[in-house]
Amino acid sequence: MTVVSGVRVIAGDRVIDNGFVRVEGDRIAEVGQAAPGSADNVTVVPGFVDIHVHGGGGATFTTGDPDAARTAAAYHRGHGTTTLLASLVTSPPDLMLSATKAFAPLVAEGVLAGVHFEGPYLSQARCGAQNPAYLRHPSLDELTALIDAGEGAVRMVTVAPELPGALDAIKLLVSRGVVAAIGHTDATWEETLAGVEAGATVGTHVFNGMRPPHHRQPGPVFALLGAAPVTCEFVADGVHLHDGTLAFAASVTGPGRAALITDAMAAAGMPDGEYDLGGQGVAVAGGVARLTRDGSIAGSTLTMDAAFRRAAGAGLSLVDASRMASATPAAAIGLGDELGTLRPGLRADLVLLDDALQVTRVMRAGAWV
Repeated sequence: MTVVSGVRVIAGDRVIDNGFVRVEGDRIAEVGQAAPGSADNVTVVPGFVDIHVHGGGGATFTTGDPDAARTAAAYHRGHGTTTLLASLVTSPPDLMLSATKAFAPLVAEGVLAGVHFEGPYLSQARCGAQNPAYLRHPSLDELTALIDAGEGAVRMVTVAPELPGALDAIKLLVSRGVVAAIGHTDATWEETLAGVEAGATVGTHVFNGMRPPHHRQPGPVFALLGAAPVTCEFVADGVHLHDGTLAFAASVTGPGRAALITDAMAAAGMPDGEYDLGGQGVAVAGGVARLTRDGSIAGSTLTMDAAFRRAAGAGLSLVDASRMASATPAAAIGLGDELGTLRPGLRADLVLLDDALQVTRVMRAGAWV
């Protein structure tokens, strides 16, 4: 049994000053008010859940290398991310299939919560840092082969809904228990909502990689922000989104439909320099990653603890920022009944933060990392 006591606990919609969390085995046993006494200047939040991350600590998920995947997952775990999806970028079919097979054992082991394919069924006009050489129209046969090969490992696929066959692809994904996300899209408002009607429930890094909104042509941004079934991802690094945009968008969706993500690449936690993303050169300067060929933003060097701090600094309450970093993304990928909140019976994933909201300790499944 482990008891973390005399701390400020962010538990769902409650803030418990001088609270405690009791852990038995790998589960939270009790959350409540501690006995009167001296309280530490420590805040406890649920482990962060990153549903869109390409790598970190010098390692990438995008090549399908299991050792690199372990390294990247361990790096982000040190920053409080106790659950993450391995996001792959637009790639040739054989790499997507081999990566799925290579990562399936890591999903079974719990190192990864699943695989996220960001592509290849994306818009040429809005491909961003995705490799245009490998973009293609949705293929039901290819999707079926990937899902079958993963044996439950494939958790989410991002699709541009305006492409030929996209709506059928979304329906197939949903029928197989895979989350369909909308992103890297030049869709109209109507085309976006058709994707939602087909079953899409996540907006991939909303605002980024999609047609910008206009008051006479609202496009995918307004459609996704306003769609009740959709969880909207936001990259809270001050580069992808202005803090005012983040605060406004979260006020539209509410914290229950806003998920903080990192979209981090291998350069997260590493020095500025030259890197690779999906076979394309990336230059990192001042912590900002951009394609060398055209200057497009190429993921980020963000960690979830920094995203949490950024959201709080943008004016969101600690309760809302915590929900956006943990409970909402967990629910978006179907894990809300297992983790993401400090509640008895859920997996004991805890992050201890100092008064500057910097990570001091991380617990995953009842064990200190």
